[in-house]
Amino acid sequence: MIKTMNGQNTDVRYDVVVVGAGAAGLNAALLLGRARRDVAVIDAGEPRNAPAAHMHGFLSRDGTPPAALLEAGRAEVARYGVRLLRGRVEEIEPGFSVRLAGGPVLGARRILVATGLRDELPGIPGVRERWGKDVLHCPYCHGHEVAGRPLAVLGTHPGAVHQALLLRQWSEDVVFLKHTLDLAAEDRERLEAFGLRVVEGEIDHLVVEGDRLRGVELAGGRVLPRAAVFLFPRMVPHDGLLNGLGCAKDDNGWIATDRTGRTGVPGVWAAGNVIDPRAQVITAAGMGATAASALNADLMDEDVHRAVARRQAATGARG
Repeated sequence: MIKTMNGQNTDVRYDVVVVGAGAAGLNAALLLGRARRDVAVIDAGEPRNAPAAHMHGFLSRDGTPPAALLEAGRAEVARYGVRLLRGRVEEIEPGFSVRLAGGPVLGARRILVATGLRDELPGIPGVRERWGKDVLHCPYCHGHEVAGRPLAVLGTHPGAVHQALLLRQWSEDVVFLKHTLDLAAEDRERLEAFGLRVVEGEIDHLVVEGDRLRGVELAGGRVLPRAAVFLFPRMVPHDGLLNGLGCAKDDNGWIATDRTGRTGVPGVWAAGNVIDPRAQVITAAGMGATAASALNADLMDEDVHRAVARRQAATGARG
């Protein structure tokens, strides 16, 4: 159905348009679809965890390939009439008009942005190629799979110190590669007291043989045999759409929301890694469910308000 909205033709107006089809977006769409809301989900097809072979820490789905979870999720939401569209949203205008690149303009009463984030990796040769395989980030997601093996933590981010200390729960052989990090004396003492060896010098490249990480080579040619390298990437939210809508940010530079994911812009919610870099897959799914419940309640309040206004108008006309 073609409708005019904000001067643009829209193919249909939905109760909610969800931008992003990861765990947060799909779980929100699932609840909203079951609540018999008209929902469209826009999927750019670029999940953050695509490089990983398996995901962990998700009750009943531990060890599931990330792509398999998303495939199952898409099938589930489709059963409830949710419309799934592959594409990239270029802009959301107040009102809301959701414009897809080279595609339709969708109208929406409410917006949920669940576009996630991107991991910016250091430019060390081999890091990007091994990312999600044996170059890893989250000990809770991957620590068990490399437990008891020789591990390294790359010092490119202040968070690497905590990461290294945490990894001692999984292995007694953990080295901290100082690389370019300005390591405070207090942090060095904590690492060494906890049984971690601090290795000086910058990393030249990762040593990979037979599609497997064998070690880390320092700039001087010394090779440290390691089975896996952990690093703390710079996490950059895909929040351009939220910025364009005027959503305020918190003191850390991330979009500010309440506990349900409601932003400061009326009608706009956000969920998952786009607002919380710490959210794992199961956490993001829960955030999507929480946002969906709040979105449905907000829509219901609007529907009731309109019904009351119609009733009062009709009563006044008869009087």
